[in-house]
Amino acid sequence: MLLPWINDVLNLFFPRNCQVCGHPLHRQEEVLCLMCQARLPKTGFEQHEDNPVSEVFWGRVNLKSVTSFMFFSKGGNVQHLIHLLKYRNRKDTGVYLGKLFGFALKESPFFQTIDLIVPVPLHPKKERFRGYNQSDCIATGLGQSMEKPVEKDNLVRVVHTTSQTKKSRYDRWKNVKGIFTVVNPEAFRNKHILLVDDVLTTGATLEACATILLDIDNVKVSAATLAYSPG
Repeated sequence: MLLPWINDVLNLFFPRNCQVCGHPLHRQEEVLCLMCQARLPKTGFEQHEDNPVSEVFWGRVNLKSVTSFMFFSKGGNVQHLIHLLKYRNRKDTGVYLGKLFGFALKESPFFQTIDLIVPVPLHPKKERFRGYNQSDCIATGLGQSMEKPVEKDNLVRVVHTTSQTKKSRYDRWKNVKGIFTVVNPEAFRNKHILLVDDVLTTGATLEACATILLDIDNVKVSAATLAYSPG
């Protein structure tokens, strides 16, 4: 850990600003100022077994528990933060928000039996282009605060697909069907896996991943996304 005076000197040359409001961060603050952190539009879904995001998967795939940390709205602060994470190389944003999310999940009665955390994978071609997988960053933060291992290499995407952003519900489902596989099923056997992604819209990607995982003996799958975009 850097000494406080070294941090102060570094801040003179490389100022640390809140990623939402732009104000300088105090020494104890990280990524967001305390005011912007307090104003994050949290869902609180982790405290309710039946909630709007769990209902997305009813009749589609058997997930044990499902939650999203924040509400996503077009032009809002959550969209801005996710844009920084996905397109501006701000991996620290994903790790930080993942940590906050993990602290919330530790207080939930529905996520106490998680064995390991698995991020939704990108295709290697897309990950090379971006330089990282944004879901890895979120999973890393979750693992730190939940004190659970993160497995990034066993669930893999074997088919490169086009962006989901502007696709319809049916096209999203068709776009991800059959594109994931598990390298070593034995490593997941008898585990309760927390599947992690950035934004939940139709749930097609999470459904495709969970379907593959649930083919393994005695596996339970829960899902958690950083944000939820209703409709």
